[in-house]
Amino acid sequence: MAKQTKPKCRVCRRLGIKLYLKGERCYSSKCALEKKFSPPGMQGMRRRGKASDYALHLWEKQKLRKIYGIMEKQFKLYFEKANAQRKIPTGDKLLEILERRLDNVIFRAGLAVSRSSARQLVNHGHIMVNNKTVNIPSYQVKPNDVITLKKRAKNVPQVLQAIENQPLIPSWLTTDYENFSITVNTNPTRDQIDTPIKEELIVEFYSK
Repeated sequence: MAKQTKPKCRVCRRLGIKLYLKGERCYSSKCALEKKFSPPGMQGMRRRGKASDYALHLWEKQKLRKIYGIMEKQFKLYFEKANAQRKIPTGDKLLEILERRLDNVIFRAGLAVSRSSARQLVNHGHIMVNNKTVNIPSYQVKPNDVITLKKRAKNVPQVLQAIENQPLIPSWLTTDYENFSITVNTNPTRDQIDTPIKEELIVEFYSK
């Protein structure tokens, strides 16, 4: 699987918004965006100018990609899949697909401090879905799926830290911290997704 090698804090500074890519650090005073709001690099010291319409659409797409840690090719495939159906608005369906990724579900359910940490748990074979090991972070969960951590993962520091934080769990998921398990109640709807994004700009970007 392709990896994003750019420093995560620089990504947040480039886009001018907290993407919460580094877990606990993003909520503390150590967050790079709290210290330097300007973009990285020598040119970053200049004030942000007014962006063109194209730049606004592009930034919104890039922001959503970075939030979920998706590479460009895979993101476009997700968009095409969302656009191919007609039951749900394309932007809403795109967010649903991203939310149903296994790595995102583990993060949302409070068993990982960040999506990248959740992705590591999946890649290392620590996760089971319906009692079967799944090591594909992009695996799409469905209603009534039960996701559990294997025994050896229950003492991983990042997992224990995530549980200690007790984050707000979205209503489409149920987390059993005692048994390190997650139940998918239903597919997420737009009002259950708090991702700070204007999905209509992304739809317009790909429509041009």
